[in-house]
Amino acid sequence: MNDALAGLIASLLAGACTGLGALAVFAVRRLTPKVEDALLSGAAGIMLAASFFSLILPAIAHAERLTGHRASGVAIVIAGILLGALLVFAMHRFVPHEHFGRGPEGPRHPRLGRVWLFVFAITLHNLPEGMAVGVGFGDGGNGTHLAIGIGLQNIPEGLAVAAALVTVGYTRARSFLISTLTGVVEGLGGLLAGVALWLAAPLLPLTLGLAAGAMLFIISDEIIPETHGRGNHGLATFSLLVGFVLMMFLDAVMS
Repeated sequence: MNDALAGLIASLLAGACTGLGALAVFAVRRLTPKVEDALLSGAAGIMLAASFFSLILPAIAHAERLTGHRASGVAIVIAGILLGALLVFAMHRFVPHEHFGRGPEGPRHPRLGRVWLFVFAITLHNLPEGMAVGVGFGDGGNGTHLAIGIGLQNIPEGLAVAAALVTVGYTRARSFLISTLTGVVEGLGGLLAGVALWLAAPLLPLTLGLAAGAMLFIISDEIIPETHGRGNHGLATFSLLVGFVLMMFLDAVMS
């Protein structure tokens, strides 16, 4: 159970970085579209690198050891990736939420205020991130670099969420609180993943793939379209690359 506890603590700390980023809302009146797209794209780059270097590659190595056959191991990880993407896709279809750029998605619930739709949208992002940190500590693994990377990408995300809430009429204090609370769900994701691995350690390759697939779906389906839809696609692309190489560096030097 020590691995599950380590994953829970690390995912909570990574989620707390959302509040750290949200603190800046007290100093910044609002984010320009360029700054917002750059911040979110940088976060996407970190998530992209984490998906490959911290989740998919270790999952393949672990699955190969379990099965004794590389092709079988890769097939298990592929199944996990596709399952993770399908789970997030299903959540998008059945959980009401609202994106800052694209507007509402999922079933319509007129009684839900916009603030709760925003909260649900960020929750859809943060749950897979918490799971990723949790499985990073599975089977005695060292997920510290993954937790740091997810924490770093939560900082600009926290600021972007808080600033967006301010622009739709919420006070800075309330925007900070809501943005901070969205990070708490990462602890839930980390706990769920950690307990699942504690109960069935052979599920590690599948769970690593699942977390990666969920994050890849979010990057492709949400973050890239939103950050490329306001004429800042060049800036967004290079910001994503900066985030990618930063996470790649962390993984290389801390593994």
